[in-house]
This record gives sequence, C-alpha cells and structure tokens, in this order.
Amino acid sequence: MKHLVAPSILAADFANLQRDVEMINTSEADWFHIDVMDGVFVPNISFGMPVISAINKHAKKTLDVHLMIVNPDKFITNFKKVGANILTVHYEACPHLHRTIQAIKDAGMKAGVSLNPHTPIAVLEDIIRDIDVVLIMSVNPGFGGQSFIENTYKKVIQLRDLIDKSGSKALIEIDGGVNEKTGKKLLAAGANVLVAGSFVFKSENPIKTIKKLKEL
Repeated sequence: MKHLVAPSILAADFANLQRDVEMINTSEADWFHIDVMDGVFVPNISFGMPVISAINKHAKKTLDVHLMIVNPDKFITNFKKVGANILTVHYEACPHLHRTIQAIKDAGMKAGVSLNPHTPIAVLEDIIRDIDVVLIMSVNPGFGGQSFIENTYKKVIQLRDLIDKSGSKALIEIDGGVNEKTGKKLLAAGANVLVAGSFVFKSENPIKTIKKLKEL
C-alpha cells in the first residue's frame, strides 16, 4: 500500500480555513488531520465541533480526528455527527480502552489509538487487532512546530513487528516534526501515514510540499 499524507489543520490559517481546506482537496493529500485539544489533557486548546462541522462542509477527503482530551467517551457520537471518519483517542486518557474502541466502531467510525512519546508500544499488545490506526506522537502533544523525537524510529519498528506478528491490519500514523528527511526514515521503519502541519502550511507552495511527501 502506498503511504498516506495527512496535512494537520492545526497549522492552517484559521482566518482562511475554507481556502486551506480547498487547497488540500486539490492536492495529493489523502486525509485531513484534525487535532482537538481541551486544555486539560494537553496544555493547549484548539477547536471543537463547530469548526469540524465547517471543515466537513468543504472537505472531500477523509476526516482523521485526533482527540487530545479527557473523557473522550462522552463525545464519540458528537464527532460522528460532525463528520469524523476516523476517531483517535489517547491510550493515556482511556481507562477502559477496549470499550472506547468498540463505541467508536459502533458509531460507524474507524478507531485509532494514540501513544504519547513516553508510552511504550507494549501497552497495545492485548488490543492491537481491534485498532484501525495507531498514532505515534513524535513530539509532546499540544503544540505544533516542535522538534522530532528521535526515539520514534525505534517505536515504529517495534509497532510494525507487533502488527505483523499479531495479524492486525492497523495503519501506523506519525504526528510531529514530519518533513522530507524524517518522513523518509519513518516510512523505511514501517510507517503508513505521515501527518505534517508546519512543514506543509508554512512552506512556499503547500501543494508541492504535499506532493514531495507523497513521493518519498
């Protein structure tokens, strides 16, 4: 399978959001990556349902919604209603992760689980076959533009091994510090989906930058 590219809306120009959404529509990007932060689970606040609903009106590609919030179970059906196709929750925020994953699937979405940089891959051993996407954070969640954490490559290799041995069909998605250099090494380690925010939206030509990431 050819790898996927998911530009992160967190780095878009919020005053020209429709323009940036339409740019992604016309690019070679595969997904829209949308970060939802509550200021509690992470030290930042982003956007919620109304903004995702507005994006969904114009988006022509998969909405990959990443919840960096406490008590995500309370909002699963709400995110389905506003257009989420993939809903990713944090392992660290879900004391009953299996139940949360089932609730996401029952609502008609694909289920993702994200791991913070300090969380080992081994915590997914008993649940990996139930997950559609594993999102590895390669920066500490909460803010865009951070430096890539080098230990991520090792985690991707470990996760690829776990997925292959278990027979899981989960995709490996990486978020944080992704550019041409890190992207190439991540794909070599076994990643399937590259999330890129600042690297895309702060470039002179975002469409060309997305194309470069697709061609890695």
